[in-house]
Amino acid sequence: MNAIQFIQKQLHISDRSITATVKLLSEDCTIPFISRYRKDATGNLDEVQIEQIAKLSQQYDDLTKRKESILKSIEEQGALTPELQHSIEKSFDLQELEDLYLPFKKRRKTKADAAKEKGLEPLAKIIMSQKPNDLSSVASKYLTDQVMSEEEALQGARDIIAEWINENRYIRQNLRRLFQRKAVVTSKVVKAKKDEEGAQKFSQYFEWEESLNRIPSHRLLAMLRAESEGFVKTQIAVDKEEALTLIEQAVINSNRESAAQIALAIKDSYKRLLEPAISNETLQEAKQKADLKAIEIFSENLSQLLLAPPLGEKRILAIDPGFKSGCKVVCLDEKGDLLHNETIYPHAPQNETGMAMKKIRSMVNAYQIQAISIGNGTASRETEFFIKKIAFDKPLQVFVVSEAGASVYSASKIARDEFPRYDVTVRGAVSIGRRLADPLAELVKIDAKSIGVGQYQHDVDQALLKNELDSTVMKCVNSVGINLNTASKSLLSYVSGIGEKMAENIVNYRAENGAFEDRKQLKKVPRLGEKAFQQAAAFVRIINGKNPLDQSAVHPEAYGIIEKMAKDLGIKTTELIANKEKIAQINPEKYTNETMGMLGIRDLLKELEKPGLDPRKAAKVFEFDPNVKSIKNLQIGMVLPGIVNNITAFGCFVDLGIKESGLVHISQLKGGFVSDVNEVVKLHQHVQVKVTEVDEARKRIQLSMIL
Repeated sequence: MNAIQFIQKQLHISDRSITATVKLLSEDCTIPFISRYRKDATGNLDEVQIEQIAKLSQQYDDLTKRKESILKSIEEQGALTPELQHSIEKSFDLQELEDLYLPFKKRRKTKADAAKEKGLEPLAKIIMSQKPNDLSSVASKYLTDQVMSEEEALQGARDIIAEWINENRYIRQNLRRLFQRKAVVTSKVVKAKKDEEGAQKFSQYFEWEESLNRIPSHRLLAMLRAESEGFVKTQIAVDKEEALTLIEQAVINSNRESAAQIALAIKDSYKRLLEPAISNETLQEAKQKADLKAIEIFSENLSQLLLAPPLGEKRILAIDPGFKSGCKVVCLDEKGDLLHNETIYPHAPQNETGMAMKKIRSMVNAYQIQAISIGNGTASRETEFFIKKIAFDKPLQVFVVSEAGASVYSASKIARDEFPRYDVTVRGAVSIGRRLADPLAELVKIDAKSIGVGQYQHDVDQALLKNELDSTVMKCVNSVGINLNTASKSLLSYVSGIGEKMAENIVNYRAENGAFEDRKQLKKVPRLGEKAFQQAAAFVRIINGKNPLDQSAVHPEAYGIIEKMAKDLGIKTTELIANKEKIAQINPEKYTNETMGMLGIRDLLKELEKPGLDPRKAAKVFEFDPNVKSIKNLQIGMVLPGIVNNITAFGCFVDLGIKESGLVHISQLKGGFVSDVNEVVKLHQHVQVKVTEVDEARKRIQLSMIL
């Protein structure tokens, strides 16, 4: 089976599409570039399908390398038979490969090895033949100065048989299937830790039992976290008698005396070797599935957060609210550059409300502020009420934005490099303002795990999480496009074909030579060659540059086609852009070529109609209930406006404008069964919720969207 067949078997995509995609990936083309500008080659595959092909291609390569390693190791041991080689070469299942390799793996000395050294392997083979009736006389022939009794001889033979059973591929496969179908996961409290601080949050798992193939991903991860923190012990098991019967049916074919010895070996093999190995395998497989589910939710949430509506290039006054330490205020210009900063103390204990109002009014007028951004942390609601009491000379939009990760950014090297003369409080306030103007541009500077829109992100496979989140950020950045002359190094590093080092080179070139005037100028950036230019050019925008197409998502390789279209219509290229009447007159078939077919031409025409259109919606002000200022104001039955601020496998959390978010369990999202929370709500969605339960002591709020 070659790579294309391997991929097609799992994805059911045409081999032509897979072959073209694999070729493009091997040529260092990025997924955003392939999905957007090579549709005709791939048969219009989307980013998800291309990513699946990329992962399976890598999986095929990894399997091939593992097979080569296994074959080499067995050959060096002089144990590679033609049959074994054929079995390994035709296998494309990692577990099967490891089962085939198991008897030849280097390991510590086992009981079976010790028994073989005592010359007991022939006795084990005789027992396994299940022919002799008088085992006592047979075993007596193997007595030596190392084997002092018949029982000792039989025990050694059973040790060898137990290992053979453990290494039997058929038995291991059947046991795996049994565990996958019927395994139960149980957890029991560690009594010595039961009353320790932090134990109560895991009290649900002090005595828990559930079918492993039915347990939700979030519950398994919570249970495993409880175990990792030492509060419970978990176990994966199936019915022991059923497992032993399964093995016996595969091994025992008589009722002679030897069958009893084999039955004893089976029990030993299961308890000592098979059950620990298969149960651990099964748990790891379940954990991997739970990881993938949690990462999928995190990636979806992150995508929605990054693509949240931007306010755009506005002059913003941003406030990082606080009580005793005051509210840090910064004023930013249209580009997000810091103009001014100071601290006001409108709340207790200082209560300098009048002075704070004067300062805010003065800053709004002096810096021509167009909108106000308030972080949603401590004192957020109080600060919002304070701001709305000020009589400004002109109407101002007031937004409350999530400040999750702002403190992480403010202490980072990126923030120190941007604002070397300012402390963390100023940097944090700047981030709160910038994420209103352009959430995507600001949030890419923060480690995605710190943004606070996932579940159990610290418990899942960290390498897999990083790869998925990096991929998500890249998709988002390239779906929007970036302004080449204002983008930060962090934002540039996620552009197709660029990367961290090239982003730094671009920023340095921009600092030394001034703003880019056209896309072609990118080629002058040190170490940015033709391949990088091909991958990146269409995802960067040059506003008001020499070529108006540089402001669009049209790839430079298609500029000639558009110029020909304009020429055929007897107009200038500039007159064709956004001219729906003229664009409608174009016959797409006339302009196809070797690299661009009908799909590509149709995309070109769509882009020409609305060049450079930001796919994100515009930011809107949201009003929380003014009567709800803290959890104390909540009453069961209240119907309140809220914003979805996190989505998990078991429901969504809703910001009510107070410190604590409320949970809408998946069963309360709507009438009827819901299998996927994302089918009903999205991050930042404005919703109406009913308060169903308030636990003030534990700071927990239960909500329902079934009104």
